[in-house]
This record gives sequence, C-alpha cells and structure tokens, in this order.
Amino acid sequence: MKQLLNLAAASLLAVSLSGCIIVDGEYRDWNDSDWKSEQRENRSLISRLELNESRQRVVSRLGAPNFSEAFSRGEDQYRILFYRTHHRHSDGDTTKDETTPLVFKNDTLIGWGHDVLAEVSSYN
Repeated sequence: MKQLLNLAAASLLAVSLSGCIIVDGEYRDWNDSDWKSEQRENRSLISRLELNESRQRVVSRLGAPNFSEAFSRGEDQYRILFYRTHHRHSDGDTTKDETTPLVFKNDTLIGWGHDVLAEVSSYN
C-alpha cells in the first residue's frame, strides 16, 4: 500500500513539474524554449528570403503563419502573412506586434516588415 501511495505521489509530482498544460481540452507543452526556437527559426528563414519568391514557396519554407490578411486594390490582390519573430508580452498569446509581416502582391513577395506593410496599406 505504501508503494502504491509513493508511486501516485511521484506521478503527480512528475506531471506537475513537466511544464505541460491542458487548455480547452487540448494538451500543450508550455515550454519557453518552444516559442524562442520558433522566433529564432522564423527570423533566420525570413532573413534568407528573396524578393519575387512565390507565396507557395515561402509558406512551404516557413509553415503556416500566425495571422494572415488579404485585400484587393484594382486588379491586384495583396496578402499579408504574419510570422512570430520577437517577444513583447508574457501572456502566452502571440499578437501582431510580435510578428513580422510578409507582403505579397498577386502571390509574389514584394517585401517584409512593418514599414513595407504601412507603405502598401497607405497607397491610394
């Protein structure tokens, strides 16, 4: 009986120290190094992008974005993909101010960064 009690206590302790949580019924490994790794990898991949790359190629290299937006202006279609690249808030959520936008015009990369996004957004 004492062995069973010790085993149960050890199991409970191991689970509580593992850094895992359950949110909305979904298991998540809540480890700081995961988001730091993602940010570092995204920054590295973005730094190697070339203008005029296709959206399909970029997404195949970087994976699904954290956010995306799209709009049309005249005959042109714009799509903005946001990838997490830096930390601002310790709230467990990724927000747009923690991302780098990649701007595509007609599925072709025309630039990245908030200045490029502002330029495209303000263009009449």
